[in-house]
Amino acid sequence: MSQSLASKSLQTGHVGLNVTDIEKSLPFYIRVFGFEILAEGKDDSQRWAFLARDGKLVLTLWQQSDAAFSTGAAGLHHLSFQVDTIEDVKIAEGVLRELGANFAHDGVVSHGEGAGSGGIFFTDPDGIRLEIYAPSGAETAPAPTGAAPTCGFF
Repeated sequence: MSQSLASKSLQTGHVGLNVTDIEKSLPFYIRVFGFEILAEGKDDSQRWAFLARDGKLVLTLWQQSDAAFSTGAAGLHHLSFQVDTIEDVKIAEGVLRELGANFAHDGVVSHGEGAGSGGIFFTDPDGIRLEIYAPSGAETAPAPTGAAPTCGFF
């Protein structure tokens, strides 16, 4: 019988995203999520940035793609960020609207029929699907995919 990881603590570390143009992606992620740059590679052949919140590495951007995100390929479906309240989600929505981001749905939606959790679904400059949600406060928001999880079908 094979063993599994025995550590009592397991959590997601940072997430790395490939981008086509770090000059477009870096300001987007800093503005939307309030990230700070921990470290950055500016050599034209190796552009990258380590992005953090409160000193903790959350996201890395790697400029090594030559095409936009493909929803038809195996790999990342979407990247989700949890905030405390629906009001926080709405603040982020306002910033994204100022930036001209593309949204999958109009405004805050619930994660499913009768769900209290919900948020906004949008894409970054490379078309990477992103979500910002709150665990409660979306009880009266629409559920675009009915009983199926909203976050799975956008």
